[in-house]
Amino acid sequence: MLTATTTPGDEPRRSTAILVPEAVALAAKAESGELPVIAERFVSSPRGAQLARRLAVRHMAEWGYPAASDASCTVALVVGELAANAVRHGRVPGRDFGLRLALDLTAGVVRIEVADAASAKRPPAAPPLPRPDGETGRGLLLVDVLAMRWGSDPRHPVGKTVWAEISLEESTHR
Repeated sequence: MLTATTTPGDEPRRSTAILVPEAVALAAKAESGELPVIAERFVSSPRGAQLARRLAVRHMAEWGYPAASDASCTVALVVGELAANAVRHGRVPGRDFGLRLALDLTAGVVRIEVADAASAKRPPAAPPLPRPDGETGRGLLLVDVLAMRWGSDPRHPVGKTVWAEISLEESTHR
């Protein structure tokens, strides 16, 4: 017969905060130009967009911003909106969309990039005004409000990348 040597309350918990040595290592990487970067590809589907958002939250926690923090919630929302737009407006059959997150500790910014294969469908330069009775059309408006800046760039040979930069300092004071 097996007996437990610990009770559930005694089990160690994994901390989501960056420990001091990890923070020093991240700062050294930032100074040397080696910034933490995450890049993944996802199936161009609603499930893929959901997984992209979850990945962003997980990596924000690894970078010292727990899931419930303002910074992580802001990044999750922007990733969710950009990934949903890539799935809805940038989907090309048989092609995935890509997510890239880059942490710049020196600038206090997370850069989010979502790339898809649809070259012809570029986002507007400014978010469109949604219809008051419309059920859609607010995604880029949210991105515009939450991001320091955002935009899109063509991808070669095909597609586009929509990007947004989130200030870590501002998101913690909202």
